[in-house]
This record gives sequence, structure tokens and C-alpha cells, in this order.
Amino acid sequence: MKQLKRRQELWLGLLGVLLAFGVCEAVGRAGLVRRSYLSPASEVLVRAVELAGDGAFLDGVGATLRAWALGLGLAVAIAVPLGLLLGSVPVVDSAVRVIVEFLRPLPSVALIPLVSLLLGTGTETKVALITYASVWPVLFNTVYGLGETDPLAKDTLRAFGFGRLSVLLRVELPGTAPFIAAGIRISAAIALILAVATELLSGFGEGLGIFIAQAGLATDGTRDVLAGVVWAGALGLVINGVLMWGERRLFPWTPERRATAGRRTGT
Repeated sequence: MKQLKRRQELWLGLLGVLLAFGVCEAVGRAGLVRRSYLSPASEVLVRAVELAGDGAFLDGVGATLRAWALGLGLAVAIAVPLGLLLGSVPVVDSAVRVIVEFLRPLPSVALIPLVSLLLGTGTETKVALITYASVWPVLFNTVYGLGETDPLAKDTLRAFGFGRLSVLLRVELPGTAPFIAAGIRISAAIALILAVATELLSGFGEGLGIFIAQAGLATDGTRDVLAGVVWAGALGLVINGVLMWGERRLFPWTPERRATAGRRTGT
């Protein structure tokens, strides 16, 4: 039953992609929108495939992915311990809550001039902005996950003489892990957006965003701009798919899977 549902979702998703492709192709071919603004979808797709053989373009994509991976990794390294601390020690949570709520709404792109001034115009700026934007989903999912851990399991360990650290490592962290994974998946998308957007807005360095920005300045660069956007969307789709697969493999005890198992066994 579950495999049938996934197969249906796959086919419906493919149908949606084909419909969107058909609409864009028809609009471009019919001349409803000037080709300088919207190239036919088939031409954009062909150009996107051609870029796969362009070494300079792939080097730029690699630079974007390196900044993405480093920024996301730093965000996880910061957010998980901090989230565990805030979720475990109410006094600390109350002390820093105002600061966290003040910083969270600040848009990362608005910090580009300041961060560029402090760190220069290199990869460090991209990584800093990506890290800043990616911290929040992981941090709040970690805090929320701690609040959802089984209190009976924690009380049982305490009754047997286990200390605070043992309870954290044996119960709270495993119970919070699926929430952390979900936060990482959300942050992965945000990190990719920031990596490309920072390159677009800053105009320095190398990367997919630089390619799109330079193509936008060309006389007839619409097709390259859209091809670059297709690459960005494809990267995001692949990253999200890999992380979702990893969640299903690593955390089969999540609520959705428990409900499915319960229906199968009749419990």
C-alpha cells in the first residue's frame, strides 16, 4: 500500500513537471511573451544539458556547493549543541531568548555589506551568511524535539540513578534526532538559496549565482539565466531527495512510520 502511494506521488509529480514544461513551451513558442524575457522551455533545457559539459560552469557549481556544505556543516555544529543547551536548561533559555528572537528575523542578504566589510569578498562571506541563515531551523527543531521526548523514559533512567548527561545521551538525543534531521533538511534548502543569492547580490567570486548574474547582463542571456535557474532547482531537488531518503533510513521509529507499522500489525 505504501509503495503504491509513493508510486502515485511520483507519477503525479512527473505529471506536474510535464504540465509546467508544456505551458512554458507553449507560451514561448506562441509569442505571448517575448523570447528575450522567456525562452521556450525546450531551449532552456537543452542549454542546461549543454552546461553539464562546460568545465568552467561546473567549477562554479562546485564552488557554490562547497560554500553550501561548509556553511550548513557549521550551522549544524553550532545549532545542535546550542539547542540541546537551551532545551535542557530553562535558565539559559530565558536568558538568551530575547537575543535569539531579535536575531532570527534579520534577513541574511541584508547583512552582505557588513559581512563583506568584515570578512572581505571571498568564500568566507558566503559561508558566514549561509551559516547564519541555516542555524535557526536546526536550533528550534532541536529545542522542540527535546520537549517532545518521552518523560516516562527520562524518569525511569533517573530512578535507576542515571545522571543528567546519561539521560541526555540515552533518551533525549535519540528522541530528538529525527527533529534535528528535519531541521537540517529545511536548512539545506535555505543554505542553497543563500549560496546562490549571495553570489547574485554581491557580484564577486565564483559560483552558480555569478553565472546567472553575468548571464543577466548579456544582451541575449535570458536562456542562460533560466538554464542556471534550472540547475539551482535541480540541485535543491536532489539534495532534498537525498536527505529525505536518509531520514527514512535512519529514523524508522518516527511517528509517521510508527503509525504505518501500527496499521500493518493491527495495533
